[in-house]
Amino acid sequence: MKPVQERYLNMKSSRNSIRIATLLLSGFAFAVPLIADAQEVDPSVAACLKAWGKHPFGKNPHFKTMQTSVKVFGIGKNSGDNEVTSSPSLILVNPGVNVMGGNTIELLNPNGWYCLRTNVNVMGGVNIRAHCKAHLASTSDGATVMGSNSENKGVTVMGSTHVERVDCN
Repeated sequence: MKPVQERYLNMKSSRNSIRIATLLLSGFAFAVPLIADAQEVDPSVAACLKAWGKHPFGKNPHFKTMQTSVKVFGIGKNSGDNEVTSSPSLILVNPGVNVMGGNTIELLNPNGWYCLRTNVNVMGGVNIRAHCKAHLASTSDGATVMGSNSENKGVTVMGSTHVERVDCN
């Protein structure tokens, strides 16, 4: 009888070992992609950092994302960042869409480093009001078709995009 009990104990021990090894391996498999993602920089932010050249953010910067709005025929709300920070702040500005109306985006933090994803403006006007000391960069070159786009920041079709600097005293 004794040899049968020993075999049973060995089998139980090996089953637990297999379960533990499986859990450890699966946990490691899920952790590796998370570690890799934490080290990668958002491609939009990377494009802006490259455009600026010198910046205070290092290789893996922390940033906040600002949502903008969709305006059609002038209906919708304007977007803005009015928070003033005491140190440089990196802000990724999501794309705004304006169709046949006017839209104003206010970027008023003097310590703001604003990374603009491409705005889309069709048969309307977009006015970007930026603090005089704020830094602006676009994630890509702009395109203009039958319109004006003073800073070449976004896609403008039969309309205008204008950047106005404020508080320059």
